[in-house]
Amino acid sequence: MAILQKKICLLGMFGVGKTSLVRRYVNQIFEEKYHTTIGVKVDHKLVALEKANVNLLLWDIAGQEEEHPYVENYFRGAHGALIVYDVLRPESVQATAEYCARLLRVAPHVKLAFTGNKSDLAEAGTLNAEEFKKALGQRTAAHFFTSAKSGENVEAAFTTLAQMMIL
Repeated sequence: MAILQKKICLLGMFGVGKTSLVRRYVNQIFEEKYHTTIGVKVDHKLVALEKANVNLLLWDIAGQEEEHPYVENYFRGAHGALIVYDVLRPESVQATAEYCARLLRVAPHVKLAFTGNKSDLAEAGTLNAEEFKKALGQRTAAHFFTSAKSGENVEAAFTTLAQMMIL
């Protein structure tokens, strides 16, 4: 079976946990220490799906740099995007609309998935997917509550996005 190559951009404000999600997904590790991404960091992971083997190229784009015009160059050739927000920071939810708009101008056919990260820190019963989808303006996109710390739903978010890209 041939190996497909698919590019995924991780977008979201600084400190929402994009790098931690990638580290958990690729290396199954979590570090409490905050690592600032400068520019873009690219990782990869080979995954075996039912319909194909896929080499995922994971472009972890620095949150503070997403406002600069050159960042749109990172979006070129993207097949999917994981839009990450922090469930404890409402401003990170609101910022996702701008990230999506910029991404879709460059890559209009990109597949989207949203993840509310740091779900392990939220109080039980406070996470409502429908409320977040409404706030995100993306009711039909895949949506996950994840915890890079515990690993909750991290694999599911990336796998679902990978499957969406090969359909």
